[in-house]
Amino acid sequence: MKMGLPARIFALVLGISPPFLKNRLWKWWYQRLAKGYDKKEFRFMNYGYKDSDPLILSDYDESHRLFIQLYNTNIKDIEFKEKNVLEVGSGRGGGASWIARTKNPKSLIGMDFSKAAVSLCNIWYKDQKNLSFIEGNAENMPLTESSFDIIYNVESSHCYGNISKFIQEAFRLLKNQGDFCWTDFRDKKTMIELENTFISVGFKIISKRNITKQVLEALDIINDSKKEKINQLVPKSIRKSFETFAGVQGTPVYQAFVEGRLQYYCYQLKKIA
Repeated sequence: MKMGLPARIFALVLGISPPFLKNRLWKWWYQRLAKGYDKKEFRFMNYGYKDSDPLILSDYDESHRLFIQLYNTNIKDIEFKEKNVLEVGSGRGGGASWIARTKNPKSLIGMDFSKAAVSLCNIWYKDQKNLSFIEGNAENMPLTESSFDIIYNVESSHCYGNISKFIQEAFRLLKNQGDFCWTDFRDKKTMIELENTFISVGFKIISKRNITKQVLEALDIINDSKKEKINQLVPKSIRKSFETFAGVQGTPVYQAFVEGRLQYYCYQLKKIA
């Protein structure tokens, strides 16, 4: 499958852009996606995860199982009850909503750099009293230091121009002994560099896993229904571009997973002051 013209142009410019411009380009892209498809059926934007020990989900959440399972595998060893929590890169809010409803945090703030996505979330989830959404840049978060027990980040950090600044910000915002849960994809060389950054900033690695197999299985399971929903709900002008960024079969990221050029990782880290 070929990328749509907007996605090809975007990928080309992104590849030659300095870090500060990459942030602006990703912001523009997600603003465009948020405005282009404001349907609540698309509450998740991640690739999903096929779990060997499936979650028990409500009827309301069942249709989003694979996406929720990616969130769950990222945070499954963390106690959320009565904790102050931050999601960085909350997108369309589906993961934050599920965690706020089922894990009983005291408060959960979803932060995203797309104003349009934040506006949608504050409308869609306004009845969840422990959940709110704000606009913000992951590399310079407008929040008070040492104010969160847990920070988590799901399939978002590959968009950041300066990953080191994001990790430093996460460390700054966490309380001592706070938990940082991170999952995303990288090539092997970049992941080694990123792990070294986690450690140099001051995080202790509690666990790390390669979950590429489970993510690829999820992409295969959801492929046909994902394409069908895209055809039904996404404007034709951005349909091919959306398929590319959704990782449907035959697109560049999907092929990179199949060929082993990209790997999907999951890390649990702790702030040790």
